[in-house]
Amino acid sequence: MAKKRALIWVLYPSYLFIIILSIVTVIWYASVSEKRIFLKQLETDLETRAKFIQGMIKTPDDYHDQASVDRLCKEIGKLTATRITIILPSGKVAGDSEFDPLEMDNHKDRLEFIGAVKEKKGVSTRYSLTLNKNFMYVGMPVYFNNTLHAVIRTSITVDIIDEAVSAMQQKIIFTGFIIAIFAALVCLFISRRISRPIEELRKNAEGIAKGEYRFSQPRSRIYEIENLHNAMKEMVKELEERILTITRQRNEIEVILSSMEEGIIAVDKDERIISLNRAAERIFSVKSRDAQGKSIQEAIRNRTFHDFISDVIKGSEPVEKEITLYPGEEKYINGHGTRLVDTNGKEIGALIVLNDITRLKRLENIRRDFVANVSHEIKTPVTAIKGFVETLKDVGVDSEAERVRFLTIISRHVNRLEAIIDELLQLSRLEKETESGDAILLENANVLNIIETAAQVCSPVAEAKQIKINITCEQGLAAKVNAPLLEQAVVNLLDNAVKYSDNNTKVHVKAYAKEDMLNIEVSDEGRGIEKEHLPRLFERFYRVDKARSRQQGGTGLGLAIVKHITQAHQGSVSVESAPGKGSTFTIRLPKVFKK
Repeated sequence: MAKKRALIWVLYPSYLFIIILSIVTVIWYASVSEKRIFLKQLETDLETRAKFIQGMIKTPDDYHDQASVDRLCKEIGKLTATRITIILPSGKVAGDSEFDPLEMDNHKDRLEFIGAVKEKKGVSTRYSLTLNKNFMYVGMPVYFNNTLHAVIRTSITVDIIDEAVSAMQQKIIFTGFIIAIFAALVCLFISRRISRPIEELRKNAEGIAKGEYRFSQPRSRIYEIENLHNAMKEMVKELEERILTITRQRNEIEVILSSMEEGIIAVDKDERIISLNRAAERIFSVKSRDAQGKSIQEAIRNRTFHDFISDVIKGSEPVEKEITLYPGEEKYINGHGTRLVDTNGKEIGALIVLNDITRLKRLENIRRDFVANVSHEIKTPVTAIKGFVETLKDVGVDSEAERVRFLTIISRHVNRLEAIIDELLQLSRLEKETESGDAILLENANVLNIIETAAQVCSPVAEAKQIKINITCEQGLAAKVNAPLLEQAVVNLLDNAVKYSDNNTKVHVKAYAKEDMLNIEVSDEGRGIEKEHLPRLFERFYRVDKARSRQQGGTGLGLAIVKHITQAHQGSVSVESAPGKGSTFTIRLPKVFKK
């Protein structure tokens, strides 16, 4: 068996790459330095040429002889392949080897002129707009008796140096490229030897992350990688056991929390949500994945609930509170909060248990309203009957006509009591049949006949108010219904429509089939109903305008009877209304067909 080698002896040859990189850097630096040396030599050469020209002009006055100076510049410049310019202290060009001095600009702002005046020598490398080339300029001052009489500027193009340096750099780059290829091949070979087993270990680690606890042995003779593989095997065994235990416990907790009807919310001491179950999601209309990690103020917008959370976290005793939520409709929540502690007994936040008591509250309100309404509805006629009976008994009447009037009033109130009791008994009977599951007798019936019969029942009241009842229904439209009950439901809707419509208006009854459902719409042109009354319109004794309803002679049970009749047919009833736009009541029943 081959001997395992330490990782360092495998990595050592990779240092070759660093050596090659260093060589390339040195070569690059050498090429740059060589260009600097060339430029420095050129600068020295130009300085020497300037001093040579200075030696050829003997007296200060010679610099002001422009013709002689210009001729000297052109002669020497032609012989030395150097551009020579003599500039007076004012910046005026006295002579130039390439151009007519009279046509040249003032050179007082040139860097080489400024450097020569201030620092005894000026050097500048720039692009010449006159000759369209890069030039190096060297300016040397000419003094006589410590007085500046001129600046001699020599210049030569540096493009040749750039070309030479560029050619040398190309050779260096080519050589470096060959070395780089060689080094890359060496490093590739070494890297593959190292990376293969590491890559296999990486794939094994990814498999572990996905829950795959079986992995292959990496192909490597590296001692450290072999030890790492063995350590991973031991780690995976322990990790698998722990994950299975944690997963089982988490699943058990999630099943318990998800199955609870109570909402559960856990928050930390900073009031950030740790977890919440499905019931809490339904109560607050939030998603657990969206709410986790957010502050309770950010996830749930309810100030009362926020204060409740704060009281639980700050207090030392459990806190119980009733909370009202308004996410579109009123909800009542009973909250019970206690401090949340970890396994070490350290306080980490709060645990909130929520019970949705909205249905209980609504039932309580409905029961309270029902008791109050039925008591009021019965008390009114009973009080009237009692008053008139006592009057007849104790006081008596003076005439037969007055006695008959009193008895007539008593009879009317007795009839009202009888109607209330009959309708309450009918409601009770319908509820009992619906709750017990006893189906009502359904027979095939012609819908138009039912509606016309109901319209005839309501016609006397409608004719008295000059209200016309319009019926829209196909002759062959039929459904499997209990004809007497459906007729009563339509009568109740028509009766309400006629009662609460103004004189000389119309009531429309429309019946049609849609998606195997029978739809019966009763529409009026009355004053309409405000939006806040619509949800409770089908409750017993619920009245939009109580005074007007009693004047119309209603019992307050008609729409409740309509609702229970439709429910007995496995259907539904709804209302659409707005103030000033009338109302439309719609009955929807299944099992419709055409003859």
